[in-house]
Amino acid sequence: MFLFAEPWWELVLRAVVVYGFLLIMLRLTGKRQVGQLAPFDLVLLLILSNAVQNAINAGDNSLVGGLVSATTLLLLNTLVGYVTYRNARLEAFIDGKPEVLIHNGKLFPRTLAKACMSREELQAALRRAGCATVEEVQLAMLEINGSVSVISQADRERQKTIVPEPGKTAD
Repeated sequence: MFLFAEPWWELVLRAVVVYGFLLIMLRLTGKRQVGQLAPFDLVLLLILSNAVQNAINAGDNSLVGGLVSATTLLLLNTLVGYVTYRNARLEAFIDGKPEVLIHNGKLFPRTLAKACMSREELQAALRRAGCATVEEVQLAMLEINGSVSVISQADRERQKTIVPEPGKTAD
């Protein structure tokens, strides 16, 4: 139970390599992996975790080996969070950037296709925001967490009446 089958440093190295590989692969597969888990996405993540288990622990089923691997993964995750907080370029690479789906009532189909988002999914997000059509939307963004944020034309007009432009006074 407390004896390593492999050296502790090898477990750490394996965890680092697998973590980096999965981070890159999940980033390449798009934002939906994180923000909008469909049933097949959840199944994929569960199977993926099982598939890389032996790559991380090298067959070491000891308690200490599992704790070393888990600690390494948690520390890596904390380190990546800190580094992306401090470095905007690395954050953009790892987390991605928000993408404009609709601007001033104009839909960007290429962005929608790149995000693997169907028009039905977009329409559902618009309805949740109180917009029936694309033309009612001032701005719709696919955020880095996979959610869609929407500012309607009506919201924009209300905001103009509440917050005057710099240099002007409210009536």
